[in-house]
Amino acid sequence: MPKNLDLSGLKCPMPVLHTRRHLKTLSPGDQLTVVVTDPEAPKDMEYLCQQTGNRLLKVETQADKILIFLEKA
Repeated sequence: MPKNLDLSGLKCPMPVLHTRRHLKTLSPGDQLTVVVTDPEAPKDMEYLCQQTGNRLLKVETQADKILIFLEKA
């Protein structure tokens, strides 16, 4: 079941720090949708996934938000 984490309004490095902490609470295979407004967050999340082995599934840009879809390794 997908989980949601709304980190709108937070600037680097806060979205990545909150996401890293939240991913630790999930089970392998769980999906997490992170909502951010920081335009640097997708690049930071990609780096986070490279470090932790989690998967960046996709990134969607909406009007004023960015949705980042992750899967716990």
